[in-house]
Amino acid sequence: MPTATQTTAVPVPAPARRGARRPAGPDWLWAALLTLAVTAFRGGTPQLWRDELASWNAASRDTGGLLAMLGHVDAVSGLYYLLLHGWVSLFGDSAAVLRLPSALAMAGSAALVVQTARTLFDRRTAVFAGLLFALLPVVTRYGTEARSYAFVVLAVSAATWLLLRALARPRPARWAAYAVAVALAGLLHMVALLFLLPHLLIVALRWWGDRRGRTALSFAAAAGAGLLVVIPLVLLGRQQVGRQINWIKTPRLRDLAGLWDNLFASPLVALGIAAVALLPLAWSRGRRPAVELLLLGAVPVAAVYVVSQGSTSYFIDRYVLFTVPAWTLLAAAGLAALKPRAAGTAALAGLILLGVPDQRHLRTEQAKETSDGRAAARVIAQGYRPGDGFVPVRGEDRVYMVDYQIEYYLPDGVRPRDVFAARSARQRDDLFPQECPVAEQCLGDTARIWLVTRATSKRDPYDRLPADQTRALKAHYRIASTTDVRGLHVSLLERTR
Repeated sequence: MPTATQTTAVPVPAPARRGARRPAGPDWLWAALLTLAVTAFRGGTPQLWRDELASWNAASRDTGGLLAMLGHVDAVSGLYYLLLHGWVSLFGDSAAVLRLPSALAMAGSAALVVQTARTLFDRRTAVFAGLLFALLPVVTRYGTEARSYAFVVLAVSAATWLLLRALARPRPARWAAYAVAVALAGLLHMVALLFLLPHLLIVALRWWGDRRGRTALSFAAAAGAGLLVVIPLVLLGRQQVGRQINWIKTPRLRDLAGLWDNLFASPLVALGIAAVALLPLAWSRGRRPAVELLLLGAVPVAAVYVVSQGSTSYFIDRYVLFTVPAWTLLAAAGLAALKPRAAGTAALAGLILLGVPDQRHLRTEQAKETSDGRAAARVIAQGYRPGDGFVPVRGEDRVYMVDYQIEYYLPDGVRPRDVFAARSARQRDDLFPQECPVAEQCLGDTARIWLVTRATSKRDPYDRLPADQTRALKAHYRIASTTDVRGLHVSLLERTR
């Protein structure tokens, strides 16, 4: 029994600390919607460029034909092609529709950037990161690209967020989800697997701090399981690499500056990111996450540079596009830490404004492709007669895919015969047709031929056409007319004998 002088202690809630975290709210949702709105706006305006035309051609094949093609070329893009094939089957193949999956992938990446910022820093940093990521020119550039790179950004961003969650509260389900993200990233682009290097370093640093051996073993098992799925694709991709990226040059140290500019699709924005990305390292509360983000951004770039000194170079900005979220988070953390707070907000607005000219350019018709395939196809369609032939420049210039460029924009019912294609790309399960070994024998009795070549300083409609094809055409046809459109010569040839 308490005496009259005794009191019973009653717990009293401590007052809320000033600056304590508020609930996250739907920050990830508005960031995703903003990114989707920005990337989808006029997303169909730029003409498709050659890599997108390759995606269109592959996705337009039936499933069996697509799988057969992947056995010969571009297997590393196989998962994306299969996804795009299903998408095109449902929604069509307009430029805007072809690019919309990438916009959705970038929107998902934005959500994960915000969630990662909340995990590592605070809500202010998350808001800054969501705004900055959504309005980066490079996000628009690859959010309006019918290629796999936006999906790679999504997969790597998911893997990073899942790793942080698994390190914070290790659970088998979290490590399993991480393994799935690793596998997806590798299946979408093998070079993206370099993100495992900074992930390994982050796990090692965390282990050094708490010495939890089980966490390290869980990471090794999850990463290994994800890699196991990718091994067959790696082996097949190595066999095809000579055909696909032999044009990428071995980099020198000075090329790092060019890669940095291209990584953000804007030299001014790249400079601004560089100016603020290291600020969090001076912020005691954010130093550890800043170091981890710096590893996520810098280690893959350094690794690509080193690996590219060998027989095959992978040193190109879009192959390390998956590092952009890390650099964005670093920049956002630096801006959010500026005092007074208004200075950080003003600096964020200034950094976004630096990208406005590039954002405007990315929505022009020639933002990606300098030659006007739509205009060339219009010339052919207006003068087309059933039975006409078609000769696009190929040979050494086949990588420009002038044939696909014209084919994509020709209206239904206008299909001139590809004169010098002995077997079409679909027939030989490839991205390129097999051209006639003896050009003259393939002319047949074609009365008229539409010749399309790339415009050069020579102003010669036959320029860059293989020599045997030029001789065959000149021997039997005369040029009835030539129409120049941006980047292309469109000539109508009429038979003389």
